Amino acid sequence: MASASILLSEEQFLCSICLDVFTDPISTSCGHNYCNTCITHYWNTSGVCQCPLCKETFNMRPKFSVNKVLSEMADQFRKSKQQRQTSSTNPEPAEPDEVSCDVCTETKPKALKSCLVCLTSYCDTHLEPHLKLPGLKRHKLIDPVKNLEDILCKKHDRPLELFCKTDHMCICQFCTESDHKLHITVSLKEAYEGKKAELGKTEAEVQQMIQERQVRIQEVRHSVELSKKDADRETADSVQVFTALIRCIERSQAELIDVIEEKQKTTEKQAEGFIKELQQEITELEKRSSELKQLLHTEDHLHLLQNFTSINSPPPTKDWTKVNVHQSSHVGTLRTAVAQLEKTLSQEMEKYLHDAELRRIQQYEVDVTLDPDTAYPKLILSGDGKQVSCGNIHKNLPNNPERFSFYANVFGKQSFSSGRFYYEVWVKGKTGWSLGVARESIGRKRGLTLSPKDGLWTIGLSNGNEYKARAGPDVVLPVREKLQKVGVFVDYEEGLVSFYDVETRVHLYSFTGCTFTEKLYPFFRPCLNNDGKNSAPLIISPVNHTD
Repeated sequence: MASASILLSEEQFLCSICLDVFTDPISTSCGHNYCNTCITHYWNTSGVCQCPLCKETFNMRPKFSVNKVLSEMADQFRKSKQQRQTSSTNPEPAEPDEVSCDVCTETKPKALKSCLVCLTSYCDTHLEPHLKLPGLKRHKLIDPVKNLEDILCKKHDRPLELFCKTDHMCICQFCTESDHKLHITVSLKEAYEGKKAELGKTEAEVQQMIQERQVRIQEVRHSVELSKKDADRETADSVQVFTALIRCIERSQAELIDVIEEKQKTTEKQAEGFIKELQQEITELEKRSSELKQLLHTEDHLHLLQNFTSINSPPPTKDWTKVNVHQSSHVGTLRTAVAQLEKTLSQEMEKYLHDAELRRIQQYEVDVTLDPDTAYPKLILSGDGKQVSCGNIHKNLPNNPERFSFYANVFGKQSFSSGRFYYEVWVKGKTGWSLGVARESIGRKRGLTLSPKDGLWTIGLSNGNEYKARAGPDVVLPVREKLQKVGVFVDYEEGLVSFYDVETRVHLYSFTGCTFTEKLYPFFRPCLNNDGKNSAPLIISPVNHTD
């Protein structure tokens, strides 16, 4: 009802008698409407029952009932009118972020429109002339904006309605006839749509940048987590190493104390034996002294003479002037013990450090399998790609670019161009072999040296008893016992290739300061069969992680 009343004109809700909005409106048979009180009073005073507008006369005064629909519409219109009157007399001021009416002098209500011709913003009341007067209706109204002078051309004082694509600026119509006469211009709407599309593209790019940085944040956090795990492992290893060293020191200290105590016990035992002998001799001497005293006091001449010879000589005794207690000498004992402890600690420390280092490196284990497309034609590969040995038959295989045709070499299928990786290989029972890593571009159809110069970082066994790092020149490795299993570790970014004796958990050799610029592949050379003496295979083995 409220919407309907707003769409109708005020005259449709006015009683033609009282000229006010209907109150309890009734409808006559001629179709006209009046307030119930107004038409009743009109008929009572005139004495004639007729319509005040069309003068239709009724023989009898009609009985009317209130037109409920019209009554409700009139009530809604009356309330709306009162609200508009109240709003116009007591308008609410515009909010700080709203455009206010430029005409109102006291309270500045919110503007409904801005006129580009008048350069003025109007509230509901002051906008009315622009909606009714023919001359003002032609003015261009827009949604209210602040600083209307900013949307005018500074040169021609006209609205900025066009966009110059040549100079990338907003212009008025007069500008196209002067400074921008030959320039490419479009409407503000078209320029708006184009720039909006560009902004959308830029916003998408910004979102992409945000996502990339969020991913980077996750990577950084992941790196921190890995670092924390490494730190925890390092702490645990250090506790284990130092605990073992402390036990070793305590054990050495206990052994040193035992040695000192044992020497002291020996000295005490020897001294006790001497004291016992001396006490026995003292007893004998005291007995002889007593006999001599008795003989000295006798008056019997015959008795003294008869016993003189047996009593006059002292009893047999040891010459104690040449007898000394062997005092335990501890000079150098502590120095010897400390020297031995230092040696033991060094050995233990090396043992634990190598063990801890290998356990950390083993965390980077990768699954390596042999690539048959690279295998020298005499090589025999197992079905699972984990074993390789050299046979006597030169197989007729496709001479593809990847295949080695000069030496008994084979690559692993997996390549690495970043990060760290580790794998282990059984070499037990072989008299000759080489393994490590090689760059992708090494020569496969010609002879090459096993050296970093030719793109290979390897160690190997030759002549059945000499282990060497192929560093160009070779470096002989101090291996005491035959190697059973070899671990290979690579840190691409650090330029590091290290080899380990897995069984004894000892570091064998490291290539350091390497520069890697291309893919690296695991490299295997089982060497020739040598009439069956070197028929044992190289076996890629899963890592046995130890606690």
